This record gives sequence, C-alpha cells and structure tokens, in this order.
Amino acid sequence: MAKVAFLGLGVMGFPMAGHLVAKGGHEVTVFNRTPAKADAWAEKFGGRTAATPESAAEGQDFVMACVGNDDDLRAVTIGAGGAFAGMKPGAVFVDHTTASAQVARELDAEATRRGFGFVDAPVSGGQAGAENGLLTVMCGGAEDAYTRAEPIVAAYARMCKRLGPAGAGQLTKMVNQICIAGLIEGLSEGIHFAKKAGLDVNAVVEVISKGAAQSWQMENRFKTMSEGRFDFGFAVEWMRKDLSICISEARRNGASLPVTSLVDAFYAEVEKMGGPRWDTSSLLARLER
Repeated sequence: MAKVAFLGLGVMGFPMAGHLVAKGGHEVTVFNRTPAKADAWAEKFGGRTAATPESAAEGQDFVMACVGNDDDLRAVTIGAGGAFAGMKPGAVFVDHTTASAQVARELDAEATRRGFGFVDAPVSGGQAGAENGLLTVMCGGAEDAYTRAEPIVAAYARMCKRLGPAGAGQLTKMVNQICIAGLIEGLSEGIHFAKKAGLDVNAVVEVISKGAAQSWQMENRFKTMSEGRFDFGFAVEWMRKDLSICISEARRNGASLPVTSLVDAFYAEVEKMGGPRWDTSSLLARLER
C-alpha cells in the first residue's frame, strides 16, 4: 500500500482515483477544483479530500494528475498552492494529462531540481477504459521514477510502457491521436459510401471487420455512427485540443501531417454544427448533412 494523491476528478480522473483504492488498496487523497466532486468521490471510495494541490501532495509517495491542458497542469503543479510545493524528496509525480511534450520536460526539470521524480503518462482508452481499469498508459521520464510508479498505475492500466525520457509519453500520445483521426475519417467515409451504394451497413462491416480494415473504432463505433448517435464518448472539442498539440509539435519537429490537419478542419465544421461535445465518431454527421 502506498500513500497517493490524485489531482483532477473529471470523467477520467474520478474512476482512475477510485481504482487506486478499490483495486490497488492504496491510501488516497484527492483534490478537485470543484470541491463537491471531491466530496462525492470521498463518499463513494472512502478516501480523503484536500483543499489545495499542495496540501493533497504533502507526505505522499505518489501524486497523480489528470487535468485539462498545459495551463491547468502548470496551475496544479507550480502555481500558487501547487503540488510541487508540497511534495517530499523521493516522491514521484505522475501526469496523466494529455499535454505538450514541452510542459512535460519543463516540469521534469523542476521536479528534478526539487528532488523528486516526474513521469509524463498520458492515457488512451476513453471514459470506458478509465471506468473499467483498462487504460493504455504511455510514459516518459527517468527509468527509476517510472519503475517505481508502474505498480501504482497498474490499478487502472492494462498496458503501461516507458517510451523514453521526459516528453516521450506525450509524443507517443500524439502518434495515437494522429492515427485515430485518420481511422475515424476513413470509417466515416466507408459507412457514408456504403449507405449511398444501397448496401446493408451491418452486413458490410461484419465482413470487412474480419479483414485488414478492422479497427477498434470499427468494432466499437460503427453501429452508433450508422444510427446517428453521437451524444457520448470522447468529445470533439477534446480531440481538437489534442490535434492542436500534434500540429504544433509537427511545426517544431518538421513532420508533415496533411491528413491530421484536414481532419482537424473537419472537426471544426462539426463544432459549428453544434457538436463540440459529440463523440469523435461524429465526423460521419458532417458527411450526412
């Protein structure tokens, strides 16, 4: 059993922190900007709440975070009342936020200066993966910090791997989102084409899902897509945040992302259609306007 703090109790963080108690058996303290969410979590899982990230981090062996973006992450770490001020030497901070590689390197350097470890560890698997404890966790950071954190992260991960130094986890998450963007657009166009051709979409997918076209998106989203249901899942506005990180990084490293940039523009159209909170599979709705 370890002493763990968890910062950020959104649709991902709430169940992830819960698994640390229910599956990991750890002693968990939580912080959330909206105290009522922290209180609800403590009532459900029996952990403790803290008024600030700093007080949540005090005396903890590990501090996990899952917040919105770079600015949110800086606020809960090095901002006023931030967790870094409360962390003890030798502890490890694990960041599950999908953020830039730049902020990961920045916070890793600051953590090293203060005498504790830092692991950037964005996740994939969505809300269902978080609730079921089946997330894929992509990590960057020093080997010793990762090795110590991995057994704690295991409470909500089916796959956890270190890909390199600080920032490598965030860069890997960018690759993940780049691949997903193209897959969803391809699936959307395939379903759209099948409908226009007068084919039975269910029958078509039953066949092609057993071949080279198979993907997680096809297996888990084609039915809701073909039925026009998008009021769930990973929101378009969240995907656009992630893709903006990918595109910005590509400008820095010289990578060419023509399809990713195009799909991001398509998502902008979906937002204008009233779908910023629709699932990312709503690219089909744009084709069927």
